[in-house]
Amino acid sequence: MDQLLQWLLFPGILITLALSTVFSFKSRRAADARTRGIQAARMNISMGGMLLFIAAVQLFLSAESTLRIVIGAIFIVIGLFNLFAGIRNLSIYRSMAPSEQTHR
Repeated sequence: MDQLLQWLLFPGILITLALSTVFSFKSRRAADARTRGIQAARMNISMGGMLLFIAAVQLFLSAESTLRIVIGAIFIVIGLFNLFAGIRNLSIYRSMAPSEQTHR
């Protein structure tokens, strides 16, 4: 069971890390505010997923200790916050009309 979790969680961490990096670079290089916001929201979603994967590693693949459980719980809370904030921001920026870009 641990081997299966390792084969699922570690690639998940690496994929979301790569996506966070790509979206971060795209966000910083974007010319307009709408594109910048969309890329930043995607980065937050990816980062939230990465933190959830890391929390799963802490909770399921490590020796059980109070410190690991607390760290895993903190990562879950921060990851869920990033995930939901990214989804909210993505919906806001996608619904923004091109004429509203300059009013940010």
